[in-house]
Amino acid sequence: MPPTPGRPRSAEADRAVLGAALELLVEHGVEGTSIEKVAQRAGVTRATVYRRYPDKTRLLLAALLEGLRTPSDLPECDSVEEMLSMWAQGLGGPDAAGGRRLLRRLMTGLHDHPELHRAYREAGIARRERWIRSTLERARERGEFPPDADLAVVGEILTSAVTTHLLTRPDTCTVREVEDHLLAVLHHTCYRRTP
Repeated sequence: MPPTPGRPRSAEADRAVLGAALELLVEHGVEGTSIEKVAQRAGVTRATVYRRYPDKTRLLLAALLEGLRTPSDLPECDSVEEMLSMWAQGLGGPDAAGGRRLLRRLMTGLHDHPELHRAYREAGIARRERWIRSTLERARERGEFPPDADLAVVGEILTSAVTTHLLTRPDTCTVREVEDHLLAVLHHTCYRRTP
């Protein structure tokens, strides 16, 4: 018997839908992912997907935020090194390969889908950029960057280091290897750790 309107959502179906959307996104990109394919992969009806996400953009945005584990509140970091350590946790180790593949897919595919790109930028990227900037500003207040340091450029250098790692290093990298890479880049900026 089909579910009636107003029936509580199934947490299992929620997980299956987002999991299927993520898998298809990694495997086939935005263009190769559809509501119908997500429903088939998740083992649910298209109506089940549409009840949760009225269009593909909202479905993929939810899948991206879940897949990249974008928390609603990013924790305040006590140092730039702590921030980079958090990045390394997400990019290294045995559980990170899927996230790394997803990030590479986004690098090459999101710009072809402006609506999804805009939604993801507002929901995830812009918040993360503010968090990075806040961490760098606190470091400058402690004297770890010169007063005239362009923190926007420093932030771009660090995020570019992540991109370089994703594109040039194997997905089997350890957390320590990722962290060493990011710290090496940091220490070639104008950053100077205070004693």
